[in-house]
Formats: sequence, structure tokens, C-alpha cells
Amino acid sequence: MKRFGIALAALMASAASAHAQQTPVATGVLAQPETTFVEAGRLLADPSNGVVQRDKTLVIRGNQIVEVRDGFVGDASQGKVVDLRQAFVLPGLIDSHVHLTSQQNPNARLEEVTLSDADQAMVGARYARRTLMAGFTTVADLGASNQAIFALRSAVRNGDVPGPRIIAAGSSVSIHGGHGDINGYREDVMHLLSSESICSGPEDCMRAVRTQVRAGADIIKITATGGVLSNTAAGLNQQFSDDELSAIVGSAHRMGRQVTAHAHGVDGINAFLRAGGDSIEHGTYLDDQSIRLFKSNGAWLIPTLLAGDFVARIASGPDNFFTPAQTAKALEAGPKMLDMARRAHEGGVKIAFGTDSGVSAHGDNAQEFALLVRAGLSPLEAIQAATVGAAEHLRIANEAGKIAVGMPADIVAVSGDPLTDVTELERMKFVMKSGVVYRAD
Repeated sequence: MKRFGIALAALMASAASAHAQQTPVATGVLAQPETTFVEAGRLLADPSNGVVQRDKTLVIRGNQIVEVRDGFVGDASQGKVVDLRQAFVLPGLIDSHVHLTSQQNPNARLEEVTLSDADQAMVGARYARRTLMAGFTTVADLGASNQAIFALRSAVRNGDVPGPRIIAAGSSVSIHGGHGDINGYREDVMHLLSSESICSGPEDCMRAVRTQVRAGADIIKITATGGVLSNTAAGLNQQFSDDELSAIVGSAHRMGRQVTAHAHGVDGINAFLRAGGDSIEHGTYLDDQSIRLFKSNGAWLIPTLLAGDFVARIASGPDNFFTPAQTAKALEAGPKMLDMARRAHEGGVKIAFGTDSGVSAHGDNAQEFALLVRAGLSPLEAIQAATVGAAEHLRIANEAGKIAVGMPADIVAVSGDPLTDVTELERMKFVMKSGVVYRAD
């Protein structure tokens, strides 16, 4: 042990010496962060109040907004000037439900058994960039390989990969054989691919939650009911028991994590909300009792209307690549989601924007806005769902959702007025994330 200690000390000293030789000597002068002036013709800085200001200049130092000035007063001698005088400027958009490391296609089932975690991270890098270019500067990724999505999250955070800020759940907590587990392959293949987050019984489900927190999950995603795209004819109703749901929510909350649930069937929706869950993804068969539970709990609904629209179109079209089990569920659930969102909105449920992109194509996220408006939201309410609402839902209101002094400089712009025509947000012209311009058409 003494020889080991001496050897370890020598190794550490050698490493420190090598590091010192590679590290430049400090000069004592810190580089000043770059200043950027964004001149905004129309500015919806805080969507919560809906006020559109005219002729403003945003002063950005480094990655942070430090001042909002009246008029177009950018000074090229002091920094870069971005001319958005003819544009409509608003905060970077937030998608509360994506799957960056995959995308539905005719080979999706094959890719599950041929792509490694590293492959999936590389795929995710491509889709992260596409999502950012569409104006989404923050996303919540709700279901992916732990290694793939956590590596991608770090790469974006470190500036190695262009992409939105990622709040990552990693692997979903699901029941054995249910939605979120591996289904429809050979038994030995399914055993190899099944995740540590698959569980049965309250104790085991607490273990699964804690395992995900240990692995690095920012949020816990569970599959409270069956799902459309799991290749099993198990329906869309409740899959976890009430005791399992209570154990999951309790253990997650004790470890400082919120819990969001994939849920279609009303029994699973209501059971999860009664257990104290924080938000519901999809919500297809919610009823009046669900609406009362949402409101009494302060829970959020993420309707993912684009996913419902997409699966219904694929399942009913000439080029359907879903399996028979997937097709039946897509045709059952997809067409019901628009009316679900309408009833929830009329009932006063809090709605956060989320698309389930990866089901539909990455980069098409903004198509959700028009669907929300068809469900009865005003264009402003739809924008609020993707800014201040999603920021509150994801508990990042101090980091995203509005343009204000002290906030990260996440800024997007379009040519027309999205408060008049919300589809303007599908035609993104400018994207800045944390003070860096990624798109300027």
C-alpha cells in the first residue's frame, strides 16, 4: 500500500506538470465578451402580456441580454449590429416533447437493433441542429437511450454540437412488456435491448426512478398507458398499477425530479393525476374528471397534436409502414386528439407546447401551432404555450421563455406577424441561442 501511495503521488505530480506545460500562462487580462445589438422592428418580449413593442434595440453581451433600448441605436463601433427592423422578434421557442435520437421511417424497427448508442447520438446531433434552425432553442427529450441523449445534451451544452438546450429524461420508466419496453422481436433480442428503467411492482419502480436519476435524468418520463407505436396489441389503457404510480411519483419528487406521463387512456390519465403527477403527454381520452384533476393539481397538458395528425395520416395512407398493431392504434387515437385539446382548453387546463417530434419529422415542430389554433387556442395562446407556458412547465422560467434583461439571449424572428397568421412561425428567418447567431436568412 505504501508503494502504491508513492506511485500514485508520482503519477499525479507528473500529470500536473504535463498540464502546466500545456496551459498558457495567464496574462492577467480577461477577454471582454462580445457585444451584439439586435434592432427589432416588432418585439414580443414577454408573451405573457401579449404586448408588441416597436423599434427596440436589444443589447447582448456574451450570452446574456443586458439592456433593452428605445429606437434603433446599434453601434457598429462597439459591436455587431443585427438588422431585424422589418422582422417580428420573439423569444426562442420551447418544445416540451421531442425524441432527438430517432425519427419514424420505414426502417425504424430495423434501426432499433442495428444502431448503437453512439450511432443514435450522431443521429441526434443532426436532428438537434435541424430543431434549432426551426427556432426551438430549448427542448425536453422524453425517451431515448441514456448514453445517447445524455452525451448529446453535454455536447450541446459544451458548444461541440449546434442544438437547442436539452432537458433529458433518458429511458422511460415503463412496465415489463408495456409501452416503452421492447416489443415484437425474438425473446433473446428483447432481453438484450430491455432497459434498466423497465420495472414491475412498487419497489422495483422506485428502483427504476432512482436508477434514472443516478444516470443523469433531468426529468422522469413514464408510460402510464399503452402507446400507439409500441408493437403490441395491448391497447391504450392504464398499464402501471395505482400503487406503482404512487411509488414512482413519490420517489421522483423526493429526489427533486418532476414526473411527466405518456398517457392516452382516461383510466391511466386520472390515476397518474391522482398520484400527484406533474404533467400528461398526449391525453387523448381525458374526460371532465381529468380536467378537474388537472386544475386541482396544477398539472400541465402537452397535447402533441402533430404526432396524432402524423400517425393518422401514415396509417390511413398508401405508404403506411406501421405494423398492424401500430396501425390499429394510430387510426383509433390520432383523429381524437384535436377535440381532446379543444375540451381541455375550454376547461381551463394549462397547456404547454410539445410535438413528440421523432414521430413526425424533426424541424417541422412549428406545425403544431396551427393545430393548437384549430383546437381553439388564439395565436397568442399558442405562442405562450411554446414560451412562458413551457418554461413554467419545465421549471426554467429564469432561463427561457421571454426576452428580458439578465436572461440568456435566445431570440428568433420571422417576417410576418404570427399573432395574425401563426403559420409564420413555420418560416423561421433568424435564430440566436445564448448570444450566438445560428440562422440569419
